[in-house]
Amino acid sequence: MVTLHIGFDDTDSPRGGCTTYIAALLVEKLLKLGARFKDYPNLIRLNPNVPWKTRGNGALCLRVVCPESALDAVFEAVADTVEQNSDLQLEGTDPGMVFFQGRKIPQELKDFARRTIRGIVKMEQALRLLREFHAEALGYGTGLGIVGALAAIGETLETDHTYEIIAYRTPRYRGSNRLLDQRSIIEMNQETALQTFNNIDSETGRVLITPRGPDPILYGIRGETAEAVIRAHRMVKPLEPVERWIVFRTNHGTDAHLEQVKAINDIEPYHTAVVTGLVDSEPKLVPKRHRVFRLRDETGEVDCAAYEPTGALRKIAGQLQKHDLVEVAGGVRPPSKEHIATINLEKLRVVKLAPRLVSRNPRCPKCGKRMSSMGTGQGFRCPKCGLRSSKLRKFVLEEKREVSEGLFITSPRSQRHLTKPHCRYGREKAGRPDGMLSYWHDP
Repeated sequence: MVTLHIGFDDTDSPRGGCTTYIAALLVEKLLKLGARFKDYPNLIRLNPNVPWKTRGNGALCLRVVCPESALDAVFEAVADTVEQNSDLQLEGTDPGMVFFQGRKIPQELKDFARRTIRGIVKMEQALRLLREFHAEALGYGTGLGIVGALAAIGETLETDHTYEIIAYRTPRYRGSNRLLDQRSIIEMNQETALQTFNNIDSETGRVLITPRGPDPILYGIRGETAEAVIRAHRMVKPLEPVERWIVFRTNHGTDAHLEQVKAINDIEPYHTAVVTGLVDSEPKLVPKRHRVFRLRDETGEVDCAAYEPTGALRKIAGQLQKHDLVEVAGGVRPPSKEHIATINLEKLRVVKLAPRLVSRNPRCPKCGKRMSSMGTGQGFRCPKCGLRSSKLRKFVLEEKREVSEGLFITSPRSQRHLTKPHCRYGREKAGRPDGMLSYWHDP
């Protein structure tokens, strides 16, 4: 018996397709070839900021034990399934597959996965590791999917992880509006609170478990355990046939992409950075929908943008003022002729608020009415009783701020796959699961 890790990536396109669907098809095929799964299929979301990413930038790894005599049949099944279900005619769809044998994943592959989730890696790095650890690979087009495939093998989800159950549509219904009983989704969300997350946007009431594209996914439910997502799945009432469903173990909702940097000068384009600094400008409304402010430290400065779909986060960003100490987290957009580097905000932690000092005219000592200035150096006049004085002075007071210190996260409707929502704080996991449910896919 041989332990085999099968990674694949970059099979979908804007016109359709889905890498997770290929994984679901392969589960059925590999079981028929005598394979036994060591783990739920691993759905690994990679760096969401790379400009050449596919829709969700998700790579898959299947970890199985199979008879050595079945290896050729397994390789052929994977290659055929990827080829038949990828949009190979569209430029930019460049599937890749990697096959790695061994019970233990080398630390070098784990480090490669971490870099691929947080930053930018080159094909040359992946090819070097393939040669070093005698892994086999197959690519189409540019073969760029080999990078994600190898990263999926290297990310073994031994730290924080979550689960997602995905139900798929029959071919007849793909491309049309998804048909689900909306009330059942609301009830499921209420019944599974704290065990599932991001089912419904709390600000707008919008259902979030259904994608909008032409892919074969009917819905996906994310949660803390395999049991929780299966329970939630059974509560949802589809109004169209479900072809199949499957449970994945994933890095969704874990902040795996966030990387703490020591200074603003250390941030890199297309990476996701977490950095602390002082607000250096009053937030601007650009162009009447988005909030942008400048952040600085002793090494440099960067713009921070909270876009309209971020909801409450945009409101909080608009309430900041100069000299507030904040920690920001988000993807780094490179500088251009029009603007400096910009962090597209996913999270904002207000560390310390600067005092808001306001200047006020004195009150009339005779009647108590607020006095009016008569001009620079000319004193004050009471608009009620007419008293004039050149001796009275303005006074300064501290005004209460609308914003408070604490952590603020973009609204669920605009959260990336990897963004950890509020409800997951304190629920982080460590280690791999002890076993698997006997009923984790259909068929």
